[in-house]
Amino acid sequence: MSDTANEHTVEGIDKLRRLVEEINTCLFCTNLKTNDGATTRPMGAVKVCDKGNIWFFSEKDSDKNKEIEQDSSVQLFFAHPGKGSYMVVNGEASIVTDKEKIEELWSPVVNIWFKEGKNDPSISLIKVKPTSAYFWDTEGNQMINFLRMAASVATGTNYISGNEGKIKI
Repeated sequence: MSDTANEHTVEGIDKLRRLVEEINTCLFCTNLKTNDGATTRPMGAVKVCDKGNIWFFSEKDSDKNKEIEQDSSVQLFFAHPGKGSYMVVNGEASIVTDKEKIEELWSPVVNIWFKEGKNDPSISLIKVKPTSAYFWDTEGNQMINFLRMAASVATGTNYISGNEGKIKI
């Protein structure tokens, strides 16, 4: 990566939103003190709001919700190798059961997990308020970057370009 950038406030939230929407699924890590991977699971982000919070649907009685109640520190790892987009987010998670927020974020896809729909008694949201975020973006698609890598190896010159940096929320 050639350029390191610091994305600030509105630009940072826009960058965060773009990467979350592009990648969508992350490894959502709770219980960070054990650091053993057993409390890491794939989850689909629903939305990044204007304040930069990342929202997820979850079952009220899930292990992840219980772990968040014990320790709200979480890490989210987003990766889209095909597009060369990566991001790690550290944040504070909270459980939200507000019916209006559930209604706002609801989509038909969520019915897969909540058979009774928006009024399912087991439904909750997880709001992750980022405390820090770092991204890596490679310019171009996977095939172009493969060709750039081959040219770099052949010539000894790095033709792979992109940027990385902190996202300030």
